[in-house]
Amino acid sequence: MAVASVNDSSMVKLEFAQFGGKPDSGEDAVPAMKRAIEAASRISGTAVTLVVEPGRYDFYTDFAERSVYYVSNTASEAENPNPVKTIGICLKGLNDFVLDGGGALFLFHGKMTMLVIDDCERIEICNLKFDYAWPTVVEMKVEKTAANADTGTYLDISVHSDSRYEIRDGLLFWVGDGWSFRDGPMQIFDKASNSTWRIDNVFMQALRAEELNPGRIRLHYELLPDIAEGWILQARDGIRDQVGAFIHRSRDIRLERIGVHFMHGLGIVGQFSDNLSFNRLDMSPRPETGRTVAAFADFVHLSGCKGRIFITNSRFVGAHDDAINVHGTHLRIVGFPSANQVLVRFMHPQTYGFKAFHAGDDIEWIKKRSLVSSGSTRVTDAKLIEPRVMLLTLEANLPEGIEEGDAVENATWTPEVEITDNYFARIPTRGVLATTRKRTVIARNVFERMRMSAILVADDAASWYESGRVEDLLIQENGFIECGSGELAVIAIVPENVEIDPESPVHRNIRIEDNLFLMSQARLLDAKSAHTLRIRNNVLMTVSGFECITEVNEGIRLTACTDVDIFNNSLGAIK
Repeated sequence: MAVASVNDSSMVKLEFAQFGGKPDSGEDAVPAMKRAIEAASRISGTAVTLVVEPGRYDFYTDFAERSVYYVSNTASEAENPNPVKTIGICLKGLNDFVLDGGGALFLFHGKMTMLVIDDCERIEICNLKFDYAWPTVVEMKVEKTAANADTGTYLDISVHSDSRYEIRDGLLFWVGDGWSFRDGPMQIFDKASNSTWRIDNVFMQALRAEELNPGRIRLHYELLPDIAEGWILQARDGIRDQVGAFIHRSRDIRLERIGVHFMHGLGIVGQFSDNLSFNRLDMSPRPETGRTVAAFADFVHLSGCKGRIFITNSRFVGAHDDAINVHGTHLRIVGFPSANQVLVRFMHPQTYGFKAFHAGDDIEWIKKRSLVSSGSTRVTDAKLIEPRVMLLTLEANLPEGIEEGDAVENATWTPEVEITDNYFARIPTRGVLATTRKRTVIARNVFERMRMSAILVADDAASWYESGRVEDLLIQENGFIECGSGELAVIAIVPENVEIDPESPVHRNIRIEDNLFLMSQARLLDAKSAHTLRIRNNVLMTVSGFECITEVNEGIRLTACTDVDIFNNSLGAIK
């Protein structure tokens, strides 16, 4: 098995119904779930399965667990001063536990982190669907556009039944359970091309809004936005105050045959966890809802994990940010209290507050401008002395040449990754971001019309501070359908180093082999500061009328790359 599973040789089975879980009742299922988990935690020496009867279960915020969690890449102190998470299902300190949903639907009301797995081992969540009653991404269809002197200049929109609104003094506001917003990020979904992209918020551009009848709104403009009839508009407030699910300091966690049909916040986040398996996830809207959005931001975001990560046989359709992101965190060196101590600081506004290093971890010193390692050291003690600053005590004195402003990376908490046999569509940004030094395989996936790069290998110590270098990456047998745009290549290997030396590459040992590229507006590859780069046996097909290249080498841009082999790639055209 990919990840160690629960030992079921002497498993105890509990029925959710015996703790008060009633399907299709409309009652709050949170208290019953708390009782069931508490009962499971009292059973020692054997694995426990909690079995849920099929049906719909409603989870409300009234009795939900509330705990402080600092989560990578979510919100700054200014954006969200209160880091408390409202948790529908909380598994904490639990081992050898299976939650078998039996095909049930768990429906969440209000902004919530639907599931937390904290300090647990050998947990499996399976056969279950998660969704929101009132999603925090609102949707509406453009029914009519008009721009002339007789009829006026306006958009008529039909609001989805799962989105609620108010018009206050001619201004359009979106409302939900405990939340309201007007401004925020907006996207368009075009069913004809099965694609989404970001636009400026057209509600903020409107002179005024009027309700024509319930669920139908006219937005008046001085200048009509570039919007077509039939498109779906999607909008959100942009504050990641919760996450969809949080896997925290846990190991051997499996999510199997899970439907996740909407998540508020960043998505499924794994942070400092070991051995994670995601198999047969359906991360797309439930067809019966008629919605087009399944995620407020990313689908799966893994920060500072280790062991083996498997993401397989899954669908990622309808996000508002990246589908999958796997990375570590660079912290900036801000002081040297003693010969064997260093102060390091979280730099990105949306990442802070958690212990990024632990006693026994190996760290690497990273030069801020070149992103090249200048050595490694072991940590003997690590203290979070304030939410953004850690004090690290080292087993040896600091090496020469380390400077304030350089970065440190946790080399121990870096995972092996396999992302295979998945489908990605309706993503406005990237399909997969992968920056880990361990073996990474991205194979047999289909990426359909990512507006940015389908695969991005970054690494930086100046913007997002997402580490680190890549040393073994295979991109094989994938299908890339019209991904990328403009300067954004289908595959981008672009570390953000400003000192570029071909003799000191950032990334190495990258193979791009046996892939199919259907190309319309972007180059195949943009690679920088990479050593040992193999581009072999790929098939490139351009769409008639959109021939972005006329020969294979035109589709490849290399900057300071060494030991490059471009071999047996073919180029054709689709009429």
